Amino acid sequence: MPELRRRARALARRWWPMALAVPLGAAGGAGYAVVSHPSYASSAYVVVVPQAQGENANAVNFAQAYGRLTGQPQVLLGAAAETHHSVATLAALVRGTTSPDAPVIEITGTGRRPEDAVQNAGAVARSLIVFGNASSKETGVKLVQLAAAAEPDAPASPSATLDTAVGGAAGVLLGTLVMLTRRRTVVPTVGAVLPVQAETSRSEGVYR
Repeated sequence: MPELRRRARALARRWWPMALAVPLGAAGGAGYAVVSHPSYASSAYVVVVPQAQGENANAVNFAQAYGRLTGQPQVLLGAAAETHHSVATLAALVRGTTSPDAPVIEITGTGRRPEDAVQNAGAVARSLIVFGNASSKETGVKLVQLAAAAEPDAPASPSATLDTAVGGAAGVLLGTLVMLTRRRTVVPTVGAVLPVQAETSRSEGVYR
């Protein structure tokens, strides 16, 4: 029994940073999920249609190009007036993604309310269509709305499960760093004693 207690105390002295940091990190992540404002996300889809047959590859290339322009001022100017956001604010609320093998642009809008997310995504999609179709004669493609944005049923963030897991992982990292720091502070102390002991032994050998 005393041996078991001794081992338990040794483990506690060694692992207490991890045992303390992980629950605190998980609790912090869960607390963040509770107090943070919810954010909703909604997506609208725009397809790039070639004006001539056999130009599907060209349509895919233009879809990728227009997808990169989704967050640019020349596209956001028209949508900013509709959403009552500044261009800089709207750029942080929307993003465009494309597929490498399909001429489709996904425009995702975010907001604190479901209707805000729908409005942001829809306004930018319509603005992108107007911007792209203004040069259809030169590009040989036309932008058409494939699907309108729909109101999400649940917020995209925060996620209690994900935030708790991230907080726990941060606790593991912090606990590991504390344990490594404690080991480094112990090792030099032991190493510093050894030269003194060796010097003392040599001195004793001389006097002998």
